[in-house]
Amino acid sequence: MPPGAPVQAVSFLALGDSYTIGQSVPAEDRWGVQLADLAQAEGIQSPDIIARTGWTTGELQQGIAAANNSKTYELVSLMIGVNNQFRGLPPDTYRVEFRQLLQTAIRFAGGRPRRVFVLSIPDWGQSPYARNRDQARISQEIDQYNAVAREECTKATVEFVDITDLTRATNYDAAQFAPDGLHYSGLHMRQWATRALPVVRALVQ
Repeated sequence: MPPGAPVQAVSFLALGDSYTIGQSVPAEDRWGVQLADLAQAEGIQSPDIIARTGWTTGELQQGIAAANNSKTYELVSLMIGVNNQFRGLPPDTYRVEFRQLLQTAIRFAGGRPRRVFVLSIPDWGQSPYARNRDQARISQEIDQYNAVAREECTKATVEFVDITDLTRATNYDAAQFAPDGLHYSGLHMRQWATRALPVVRALVQ
């Protein structure tokens, strides 16, 4: 782009659950909003969001249908699965529904899989909320779900951004978490946005 040329607006849709809406933190601290802030030079707009705390893959599908959103976006994100794991739903069901959600995200992106990216599932077992739970089991199951998501992204030629390691490096630091001790603070979600930034820049070039 030549110097001084106007930046074209890049519309952005974020699909997910509590991590996408930034449960227990201000709207400006949501990772997608912070990503748009970091990517102002690329023209990325603050996202439209279809997400709700507690949603599984199946409930996100229902929520998308209920939203009746027929827009096409230049960029679409998907971050879903923690509630499947939390409720003990089988990974095989997750695979089927995640695959369907990927295709839905691609449709929102005008049929362009290279305008879609997925963030991995955080390891909530490493949160203050989970101190008295079976953290090793939670981590193992999160890894299983993330392996499914990565495989399906590879098949669909969708970028997969792994942020799970960041959530395992919080060391129970209160500044990394929202007041509920389960969700993440804006300070922590800034790391997710920063990790996604180079991927997103490449996608919208």
